[in-house]
Amino acid sequence: MVHATIPLGRLAGIRIGAHWSALVTLGLFTYLLGRALADADGNSLGVWLVAAVGAVGLFVSLLSHELAHSIIARRSGTRVDAVVLWLLGGVSELGDEPKDPRSDLRIAVAGPLTSLVLGVALFGVADVVAAVLSGAVPQMLAWLAAMNLILAVFNLLPGAPLDGGRVLRALIWRHTGDRLRASTVAARNGRVLGLALLILGGVELLLVGNGGGLWLMLLGWFLFSAANVELSAAGLRHRLGEVRVRDVMTERPLSVPATWSVGDLLRSQIVHSDHRVFPVIDPAGRPVGELAWSDLAALPAAARDTTAVRSLARPLPSKARVSGDELLSTVASQVVLRPDFDVIAVIDPPGRLVGVVTATDLTLAVQRSALGLPAHRPERYQPPNTTL
Repeated sequence: MVHATIPLGRLAGIRIGAHWSALVTLGLFTYLLGRALADADGNSLGVWLVAAVGAVGLFVSLLSHELAHSIIARRSGTRVDAVVLWLLGGVSELGDEPKDPRSDLRIAVAGPLTSLVLGVALFGVADVVAAVLSGAVPQMLAWLAAMNLILAVFNLLPGAPLDGGRVLRALIWRHTGDRLRASTVAARNGRVLGLALLILGGVELLLVGNGGGLWLMLLGWFLFSAANVELSAAGLRHRLGEVRVRDVMTERPLSVPATWSVGDLLRSQIVHSDHRVFPVIDPAGRPVGELAWSDLAALPAAARDTTAVRSLARPLPSKARVSGDELLSTVASQVVLRPDFDVIAVIDPPGRLVGVVTATDLTLAVQRSALGLPAHRPERYQPPNTTL
């Protein structure tokens, strides 16, 4: 999962951000386009400025592609958390899954259709500009148009997580009524595509010596890894079905006030519990971080009374703050829960902590569901009285 490290504001009510790796791609495309334009029009500052504009234009195109997905998703009743630009393009972070095949299909085709329209329009603009100007500007516009068309075609390859994989999933889902089968086929196709790109990139790098092979290998690795994640998530959704977070959460969990020192924590009753990870809350009871015993291990004993818990707590990811009504499978597919290290904080409408879900809770829910048992946490077992 890619998290934004550079906030870029909001568009159409959707939070936009960029991962720092997007800067690498921006610089790389500026360099590649600048080299190509310089070969044709000479090496000058103006040429490199046009190349930089073209690279920024490509990211605007990627953003338009993802915004199209997100806007249609919201209109279809699917929650959208953010759009994030990163090393290999962009991603729309959906808060839940499409509710029916028709919505799934509409969301999937919105991006490639937007890129296709942009590509055709930019070719038209390039022709008009070429009639007035010569040199780098019309060439940059033609390059940008071609990149949009490539983006549209590549994304329609039939393997998840590409848009074509979503289209394939929607069509199979609609035809068979079996969402698990549809998701599984799309994810397996994605693994095949990823492996093919890895091999193709390796061959290009070794036999041709072209640096583009490395890019293909990176793209193939991403597709293969993301497809594996989607395959696991599909199985998780199948096993957990309609189980909600509230069904498995621990209510009224032990929590650590952010205003405490580490010494306060070690003198509290919390140390007598068998818990290993705790949510950290502010004075209003809202979760602001998470703290495991292992986070305290490196702190010298002499510093315990002067070190605030807040300074050692790890930030709680926004996706790890959830409502009890959310599907457990959706939350589990978006949040990494490391045993004895991470926690999902369940909050009420004002944002106050009302429960937690740990890796143990999730594992137990999956195992019980697989056995046909209720996924909720069972009451403590009391053996029957067998005394005669």
